[in-house]
Formats: sequence, C-alpha cells, structure tokens
Amino acid sequence: MNLKINSKKNEKIGGGTGEFINENDIKQESNIEAKNLNLWYGDTHALKDINMSIPLNQITAIIGPSGCGKSTLIRCFNRMNDVINDCKITGDIIFDGENIYKKKANVRKIRTQIGMIFQKPNPFPMSIADNMEYGPKLYQVYDMDVLAKITEDNLKLAAIWDEVKDRLEDSALSLSGGQQQRLCIARALTIEPKVLLMDEPTSSLDPIATAKIEELIMELKKKYTLIIVTHNMQQAARISDYTGFMYLGKLIEFGKTEQIFEKPKEKLTENYITGRFG
Repeated sequence: MNLKINSKKNEKIGGGTGEFINENDIKQESNIEAKNLNLWYGDTHALKDINMSIPLNQITAIIGPSGCGKSTLIRCFNRMNDVINDCKITGDIIFDGENIYKKKANVRKIRTQIGMIFQKPNPFPMSIADNMEYGPKLYQVYDMDVLAKITEDNLKLAAIWDEVKDRLEDSALSLSGGQQQRLCIARALTIEPKVLLMDEPTSSLDPIATAKIEELIMELKKKYTLIIVTHNMQQAARISDYTGFMYLGKLIEFGKTEQIFEKPKEKLTENYITGRFG
C-alpha cells in the first residue's frame, strides 16, 4: 500500500525520517501525557495501560480498526467519558503539568482548554453569528464589538469567513456539511482552547470538503495541538506529524508518522498498515 507521507511538516522533536521516537524527547515538548491509563465500561476493559505523550503544536493521528478504543481514548483527554454510566478510569492524564483526573479538578476549565470536534457537524439550530457568540457569552462577554471581532477572527482562522460574512444572520443549518464542520471548528476556537480533539471530522464529508478540512487542520497546528481519530490511513499519512496505532484497547505503537508508515517497529502495525486486517 503506497501512502503519501507529508514531508513538509516541521520536525520539532526526535530524529530524522525512519528513526524511532525517543520518549523523553517528546515529553520535553508535550502538553498532554497519559500514564498507565485504563478504562472500563462495566466489565469491559476498553483501554489497557495506555502510556503516551502528545507533542505540542503538532498533529497526532490515532488509527486502528473499528472498536479498538480510539474515540474512547481521546474522550479521556477532556473527561467526556465522565457522562457515561458505569465508566471507570484509572491512571493519570497530565495536561500542562496537572493531572486532570485529580480530585477537585476543574472539569469546565479542562473542557474549555481542550475542545472537541465530532464526527458529524453539530451546529446549534440558530444563526451563524449566534453559534459564534455562544461560547464567549457563557464567559460573560457581551460587548457587541468584542463579539464581532471574536466572530470574524475565528471564522477567518477556520477559513470560512469569506463564505459566510454576508450571511451571519442565516441559520447555521443552511450551510453545507463541510461549511458546518468548519463553523464548528471556528466555534470551538472562540473560547481559546490549547488543544483540539477531532473524532473522525471528515468521515461524513465529500472529497472536496475533506480537502478543505485537512488544509485547515494543518494550518491550525501553528497555534494549537491537534489530536485526530481517523479510519483513513491515507489521511493520517497526509496530515499528521505523529501517529499512534491502537488494537483491542492497547496502544501498539506510537511515533513519527513517517516511521509508523514506512518502517513500523511492531509486526501488528505493519499488518494493519499493509491492509492484512482492519
């Protein structure tokens, strides 16, 4: 299987193409780290001893077959699994030097700093402007000039301003699927997160919309750390700097994308990358 690897990404951490990752190098520029992370849904052990460090201001892709724990893992990073009944989590997730699972952790602050983009676009059934103002207003921002600047700046960041600037009072539901997803990304940026989690953000989009979202993701890493779950290995190869391969709840291998796709260390990774299963 020939996968086109993005060769223009910044090489901020570790050695050259094909070299395995020195975990200590990643930790030096990491703002999310999972330590001995385990998760159960009732009696089902869904995540098993996950240890990984997410590099700062890079795109990390999580790949693996359906049901392997990819979405479950990234939902741990902003405590979204808390809302699931009979869910038990052990281990630590360190974000900016603090364990987000410690007692009395500020979950609202965590979810503000670690935003989430879902598989299907989920704009609120209100105007485009109201979608953009929703988050800031939750934090008591009501000045119309400030809200207008937040709206414009973040719609520009999400590469959709020119398409919607003359229709901000139109319903967000009137936008195309790709536009809705970019609006949701822009909306997430209004509350100034440090990390964006993306769970299959292009799986419901056509190729043209997918290409726009991928271009946006690569641009956003200048300001944000991005973690993307994807079933599309070509997508992971195109846009990510680092890739983690998961199987049956375990993180089998994690490293630079070039290494994972061109010289995987684990046989199981090689079998998945080459299409022998999955």
